[in-house]
Amino acid sequence: MHQTFDAALEINLLHANQEGADHNREHFDRWGITCLNVMSSPGAGKTVLLERTLAALSKEFKIAVIEGDMTTELDAERLRKYDVPVIAINTGRSCHLDSKMVAGGIHQLAHQYNPSQLDLILVENVGNLVCPAEFEVGEHAKVALLSVTEGEDKPLKYPVMFQEADCLLIAKVDLAPYLEIDLERIEANVRQINPHVTIIPISAKTGEGLEAWLAWVQSQVRAKRSLALNH
Repeated sequence: MHQTFDAALEINLLHANQEGADHNREHFDRWGITCLNVMSSPGAGKTVLLERTLAALSKEFKIAVIEGDMTTELDAERLRKYDVPVIAINTGRSCHLDSKMVAGGIHQLAHQYNPSQLDLILVENVGNLVCPAEFEVGEHAKVALLSVTEGEDKPLKYPVMFQEADCLLIAKVDLAPYLEIDLERIEANVRQINPHVTIIPISAKTGEGLEAWLAWVQSQVRAKRSLALNH
């Protein structure tokens, strides 16, 4: 009985969250904004990736960031240095952003800025390899990072994150020569879970793979623009 109740509660929570995510996506679509949900375990390199992304693309696109963190605004302050709107959301004890939290961020953003002038919203989710992938926030695509320091087996041990990802960045590849890590094995394990995901090995330190990542982001924004023009 207890297990049945817990399962029903989880289904209801996910259903309510999905309704909120659909509502958020309606806002993004109406404003012509592309939203990317960036997820990984703590320390995989999400914030430095966003720093490199903002530095490279903020002149081409109007970008805002919704920054999720459990207790601080440390990452948000790092990103504000790039002169883009950054809305910080502290989740307290929650291990992920959900659609209601992001809706609050959207309303803050709309109160302070004209959202119809934005091209791209980057959501940096809370560092966690499980929960963020289960709760949509209204994004058009999910981006997952897997640092080489985490090992080759993580896609098999935490499959939901990798099943849901539209783009996977194998991060910190500059460290691979110093570790007993096989990048081809990581990719094979990911393909076993998600055969069609875009995989980009990347190093924010050396710049390896950054051009491919930026091209992927640009393609997402331009596809959204094209769809909006056709409607």
